[in-house]
Amino acid sequence: MSTELSRGLQTRHLNMIAIGGSIGTGIFLASGYAISIGGPGGALLAYSLMAIIVYFLMTSLAEMSVFKPTSGTFCEYSSQYVGRSFGTAMGYNYWLNWAITIAAEISAASLIMGYWFPQVNSILFSIVFFAGIFLCNIFSVRLFGEIEYLMSFVKVSVILIFIVLGLFTLFQQPQFGIQHWKVGDAPFHQGAFGFIAVFLFAGFSFQGTELIGVASGEAQNPETSIPRSIKYVFWRLTLFYVLSIGIITLLIAYNDPRLSYQDNVSMSPYTLIFSRYTSRYAADLINFVILVAVLSAANASMYSATRILWYLGKTKQAPNVFSKVNPYAIPTAALIATALIGSLVFVSSIVGNGVLFGYLVQISSLSGFIAWFGIALSHYQFRRKYLPQHGGTSILRYQAKFYPYAQILSMFVLGFVIIAQCIPLVSEGSHHVTDFFVVYSSIWLFLFFYLIKKLDLPAKIKVFFRQYTLKKETG
Repeated sequence: MSTELSRGLQTRHLNMIAIGGSIGTGIFLASGYAISIGGPGGALLAYSLMAIIVYFLMTSLAEMSVFKPTSGTFCEYSSQYVGRSFGTAMGYNYWLNWAITIAAEISAASLIMGYWFPQVNSILFSIVFFAGIFLCNIFSVRLFGEIEYLMSFVKVSVILIFIVLGLFTLFQQPQFGIQHWKVGDAPFHQGAFGFIAVFLFAGFSFQGTELIGVASGEAQNPETSIPRSIKYVFWRLTLFYVLSIGIITLLIAYNDPRLSYQDNVSMSPYTLIFSRYTSRYAADLINFVILVAVLSAANASMYSATRILWYLGKTKQAPNVFSKVNPYAIPTAALIATALIGSLVFVSSIVGNGVLFGYLVQISSLSGFIAWFGIALSHYQFRRKYLPQHGGTSILRYQAKFYPYAQILSMFVLGFVIIAQCIPLVSEGSHHVTDFFVVYSSIWLFLFFYLIKKLDLPAKIKVFFRQYTLKKETG
């Protein structure tokens, strides 16, 4: 059985894979809540700064991916340029990140269906969505690419319509606009604390842009398609997020109580604006788009997690069975293992909007920040240690700008974001100790896999049992 993936993804597929992984509940639901806790200025500044960090990360990833296209991306780069133990821990961290995201997104999709069918058990929707996404990923990478392309196209179209509608409304009704930046303690509601909180939401919203790198091993003509996709995705995501946030802050005051109900689909800022300035059917329209958004993100998550586990198997960091692919060049065993983790959706669907679902989102979010930190560190080490020994920057077909300042700034900001996760937990009292350990479980798992690889525990365990068996046979 083969262990090689196929190169069946075109540039348009790469573009939509990254966009599909990034445009989900973050922009349609969390954006309103972000504005409510940070104010218009805090939200716009946080999303703008995060866009800059994402640009640095994507160009770093593009440079390494063009130099050495591979499915596994920064996990392999982390192993080669930082260290094997670090790379192994990064690989398992990133796999669990997207595997858990599958559960969180499908659970969200099932809850969204309750908007139309409140009497139907959400677990039934979870089964249907889970099966559909699994089938999309088991036949061929081209099928996955086409489905992701169509689903992302729907999301992009609605966001563009929203931007046009928002700009038209601002021109037609000048009484709206800057006045919402003067309400209460705007533009920076809650000061530095509000800004930090929004920064976490902004980071979560942009996660998924690195999926271009995960798909580089299955891209046609990676030396041209990857840089082109990087530019396409960055500028469009910046347009979607920053411009959308700006328009929302001009049309709705940050202290509108409906923005703070982030778990209520009908209270999406997009729904509020569409229903206020268009028709009463806007809630249904936006609800459908949000459904497509989270299913698209779940689809991209399944693809990404499967390729990461395939890479771990191929490089002997996981059982070899995960490196095998079927006749369609799909790593079936890796897909099934990923689906088993994703099946946590059936537990979270029962819990609903309770503790487990919130934990899944928080764990996945922190894992994403760790992965981004790994990209920045890998690129920094790639330029600092690897290139000088292999011909310098002259051998690069694509060069990231602003090295090393961009990478150092990215690592500093991401480290700050990871640490800042604990601020609300610490400030709210000792009864949040459990939350602290659960939310930071990504850190504990990262250290666990790092130490296992560093201490070479699997090999030592094999030697121990071999010696024990021999001693027992001879004794």
